[in-house]
Amino acid sequence: MPRSLSAPVPGWAASADVIVVGSGIAGLTCALRLRERVDRVLLVTKTVLDEGSTAWAQGGIAAALHPEDSPEEHLEDTLVAGVGLCDREAVEALVTEGPQRVRQLVALGAEFDRDADGEIKLTREGGHHRDRIAHAGGDATGREISRALIAALDRVRDDPGIEVVEHALVVDLLDDGAGRVNGVTLHVIGEGQLDGVGAAYARAVVLATGGLGQIYTSTTNPPVATGDGMAAALRAGARVTDLEFIQFHPTVLFLGEGSTGQQPLISEAVRGEGAFLVDAAGHRIMEGRHELADLAPRDVVARAILDTMRDQGVDHVYLDARHLGAAFLEERFPSIVASCRSLGFDPATDLLPVAPAQHYASGGIETDLHGRSSLPGLYACGECSCTGVHGANRLASNSLLEGLVFAHRIADDIPARIAAGELAEPEVPERPDRAGGDARGDHALLDHSQRLTVQRAMTSGSGPVRSAESTAATAVVLGELAALPPSKAAPGPKTWETTNLLHLGQVLTALAARREETRGGHVRSDFPERDDARWLARQSVVVAPDRSLTLTERSMP
Repeated sequence: MPRSLSAPVPGWAASADVIVVGSGIAGLTCALRLRERVDRVLLVTKTVLDEGSTAWAQGGIAAALHPEDSPEEHLEDTLVAGVGLCDREAVEALVTEGPQRVRQLVALGAEFDRDADGEIKLTREGGHHRDRIAHAGGDATGREISRALIAALDRVRDDPGIEVVEHALVVDLLDDGAGRVNGVTLHVIGEGQLDGVGAAYARAVVLATGGLGQIYTSTTNPPVATGDGMAAALRAGARVTDLEFIQFHPTVLFLGEGSTGQQPLISEAVRGEGAFLVDAAGHRIMEGRHELADLAPRDVVARAILDTMRDQGVDHVYLDARHLGAAFLEERFPSIVASCRSLGFDPATDLLPVAPAQHYASGGIETDLHGRSSLPGLYACGECSCTGVHGANRLASNSLLEGLVFAHRIADDIPARIAAGELAEPEVPERPDRAGGDARGDHALLDHSQRLTVQRAMTSGSGPVRSAESTAATAVVLGELAALPPSKAAPGPKTWETTNLLHLGQVLTALAARREETRGGHVRSDFPERDDARWLARQSVVVAPDRSLTLTERSMP
């Protein structure tokens, strides 16, 4: 695997104390908090501030806010959902600090739905034994959180301590020659001084670039979710862990065979309010499969749907919410109801056709409890990271909380390390063209015309159900694409994105082929049982300086 992407030489340079890449809950929280503690923060985002995955989060944010709930109960539910592979210390940090962080978010301006007494309304989702999901606008929690954070950022836009650059795609990471990450190469789209590829330098880089959903033909993720941060960190030599654990959301509106790209999500909160899954004959799918029935953890529900589809030879099942009534549905889930009706389905009168689709990457850039990656100077948080919180399967609504909690931890750690002299000020070269990639190099790129080929290969071989045969077939296709002549693909955003998907697909497929069991988001048809005797372990991959891949395995307690 190449250590960098072919790209034009940088034509400009910039510097800051910290570069934060990404504008979801993780990136915005980290940048806002760092602004108060370091001299200069550079926040870059791929499109515009509110187009990341956070804005698409429907269900809510999980935290033990109710007096009858506790962090200990939240901890237990998270560990159960993670099927033995959660890092307990990371989960303890999440559930213990979570309530305070949510309250701080409210103080910042986030307006959650409240009951008649003015208390935050709490509901339940899959895998939770308590009502602990706070939501906003019924089913627009992510958009409200994003709005509040962007509003907080707008209030300090004139502060010279923070600069925002939109339409900026991270190409690769920079290092100081001694193994420490000290910047990124960026492609900035638009007019003006920062047009094209440049080099930005910093004492530390925080990647909060979101997931890799566009690696599959169908996903709930927005078009920007092409795994750019994960792939750049992988090529730079950072340890990437648990990438085989991909969560396929059970209830994504089925729009017919051949529908690709971002698909309409039917939030788990709909089942939390009493909707249930049925087959074409009206039989309840989840009855007798799990003690929580339709509110079982997502991997359990998705697997039950896939089993039903296989056994009955169908391509979808149904979600029945009709008994909840139009008035309740319109008040509680206005966005979902509007989306469904615009597509010809009415949740109040129709059974909704649903099938699993890619939703979340539980793995990513491995970090410690402070958000530090295995590379000095590089941090990660949010979906692109692997804190160990999610294990083999993310518990519903823990993702927004993870981004919030670990962004705070990173924003506390970096200033302390700067004060201790551990993160030196970077040397900015007089000539920026000495940094980054080289368009004349042989760093193979995959042309964006091949993106659908990557997506189809990943969906069929490394998708919701995998086997030795299917992953081997996918590996062959991806290997052939990786071997295409580099001269065929011109450097540019679409080609870089497609190449990122290829690199992550190769690693994900290798890990999925090696894990011969079914656990959480990883389902093997040829190894349908969980195997704790052999596979109570986490897999990691590192790209060595000679471009070879080193795979390591770490047993869990």
